[in-house]
Amino acid sequence: MHLGIIGCGKMGTALVAGAIRAGVVNCADVIGCDPSPASREAFSQATGALATPTPASLAATCDVILLCTKPHDVLTAMREIAAATATASQPRLILSIAAGIPLTTLEAAAPAHFRLIRAMPNTPALVGKGAAAYCLGTRATPADAATAQALLGSVGLALELPERLMNAVTGLSGSGPAYGYVVIEALADGGVQAGLPRAEALRLAAQTLLGAATMVLDSNQHPAVLKDQVTSPGGTTIAGLAELERLGLRAALIAAVGAATRRADELGGRAG
Repeated sequence: MHLGIIGCGKMGTALVAGAIRAGVVNCADVIGCDPSPASREAFSQATGALATPTPASLAATCDVILLCTKPHDVLTAMREIAAATATASQPRLILSIAAGIPLTTLEAAAPAHFRLIRAMPNTPALVGKGAAAYCLGTRATPADAATAQALLGSVGLALELPERLMNAVTGLSGSGPAYGYVVIEALADGGVQAGLPRAEALRLAAQTLLGAATMVLDSNQHPAVLKDQVTSPGGTTIAGLAELERLGLRAALIAAVGAATRRADELGGRAG
């Protein structure tokens, strides 16, 4: 695989660095593209790969292109890819991580012989603990799906899902780390209020959520079952849970996912 990446920000860099660490691709077979000198330098330092200011050099060598721009820049980037590859007949796979932008929009902007995959990773990919989903365009092949699985799976969990669910993925796991950070911060604040030093409260809160998430993934038990295992009759945990229910934590998180999903719908509708 010869891999190109347009948009060498944190997410794109994390995906490439993870793929290199996992042996999915060699750094010598990777080219990054970003107009920002600082982003190009950071990308090269993190991955060992070259980076250029324009996509022209990607056209000659790369058969897989990661499109890691912001949603409002995605069609401009797609047009740049099309122009840079106008004289090349080699089919290419483009994997876009732009939130909300549907495959129909991406395919309409791409050359007819290009294949498209839409994906939504999240920022914990930076530490190899990402959660991502992807869906295939009309011209994508099973081999393309395997490529997406290898790239996204090199930095965490990767699931293939129907496109109709991708905006929900954006609302849940794409935006979800921010919700988790708020919960960690709030738990730490509670610890400080109860007398713990700030630094120790923050470490305890973060490690507690890490441990809880690991138990859900490793045990294959429903979170409600695991919750009940911690909740003794008349004990401290049920007292805390009763307050969470009274103050609406569960409803607030459900509403947050819904709001982020609707915003992803809006971003897709405004692309053009």
